[in-house]
Amino acid sequence: MSAPDGKGDTAETLSPIISEDIEKAAAALLKNCCSAELTLATAESCTGGLLASLLTDVEGASHAFERGFVVYSEDAKCELLGIRSERIEACGAVSREVAVAMAEGAIERSHADIALAVTGYAGAAPPGEEAGLVHFACGRRGGSTAHREEHFGDIGRGPVRIGAIRVALEMMRQALEQG
Repeated sequence: MSAPDGKGDTAETLSPIISEDIEKAAAALLKNCCSAELTLATAESCTGGLLASLLTDVEGASHAFERGFVVYSEDAKCELLGIRSERIEACGAVSREVAVAMAEGAIERSHADIALAVTGYAGAAPPGEEAGLVHFACGRRGGSTAHREEHFGDIGRGPVRIGAIRVALEMMRQALEQG
């Protein structure tokens, strides 16, 4: 795999809404994946494919992103990522256990070397749940899966999703560096 040619230092499509630091982090992550000949996958719920879109917007690094799963519903998490419905019922779709299962399912059902999963409440949360609670998991093929929990607060759907993208990129960078 070759590294991006310098044209792909920003994400063109999402540029109006994504800050420059996020664009640079995505471009750097993809460049490092190209250099290491590793690929990425995403399993997204509350971000609705925004992370995959960002990673595919960087010109010249398409071979570093293997695939994305947008698994917004519980059925999608089960059908596309192989998560047992009993696990979701027992833990809740927004939980450490389900985030880890999503990342591990994305690794198992793709050819990617690193998979990032995100599930949470970007907007209003159901009664008894916390608005802005997001669980992340990042796994590396043949390695362990890291978990992170963020409490963004009731700051609105867009800001939570952007904050989630920032955390996701950081976790993928860490997984790449731990190689």
